[in-house]
Amino acid sequence: MQTTTCKNCNDPISKNFCSNCGQPATLRRIDRHYIIHEIRDFFFANKGMLYTVKKVLISPGKSVRSFIAEDRYRFVKPITFLFITSLIYTFVNYIFDFGQEVYHHADLVEGSVTYLIFDWLYFRYPGYGSIITGFFIALWVKVFFRKSGYNIFEIFILLCFLSGVTTIFVSIVAVVQGITHLNLIVPASYLGMIYVVWAIGQFFDRKKAKSYIKAALSFLLATFVLGLLIGIIGLIIDGFPEYQY
Repeated sequence: MQTTTCKNCNDPISKNFCSNCGQPATLRRIDRHYIIHEIRDFFFANKGMLYTVKKVLISPGKSVRSFIAEDRYRFVKPITFLFITSLIYTFVNYIFDFGQEVYHHADLVEGSVTYLIFDWLYFRYPGYGSIITGFFIALWVKVFFRKSGYNIFEIFILLCFLSGVTTIFVSIVAVVQGITHLNLIVPASYLGMIYVVWAIGQFFDRKKAKSYIKAALSFLLATFVLGLLIGIIGLIIDGFPEYQY
């Protein structure tokens, strides 16, 4: 049998794959069939978006615990998942422009620095906004669930998955609102918050009411502290017009 050398680790290959690193002996040529296969695998195979959304939506606690401790193959990587869902959200918002009503509901003054920060974080670059928000929530979750054994990075991974699912949900609602002209985004946002609290509680101990209470406090405190910081930054910069753009 002909033996070749692995182009990745230089070990000899006598079969279809390298026994050391798993690299194929012959890489498949990239053509239209390859692209179609990749797209199909991404959305429909085990390691796909639909699988990740389904599992994290229905059983977030069990699914994310499994990802952290047992099986990382079948899920889209959490930060990748978050950025992909954020791109979908940005695209939908670009078409239907639902951000303005959220600003109005939050009583933000158009043109103020606070308005611009919220616009940058949650509508222009929601991926970054979700990471920042997730980090603040993770800090408070770590405080309230400090005896759980999970470190802050594992908790942050949980928040990435949950933020991705809520982003997909709000994007779908935005499409429905754009078609029906019903006011759905604001109540959908609140429903997304309820889901995040429920999912955090389920992740730690779904049978105990205090898990959901701690999850709610973590979410509320994180939102309050982040909003307060943004407000303070806005007030400081608004007080110095020469620094405004």
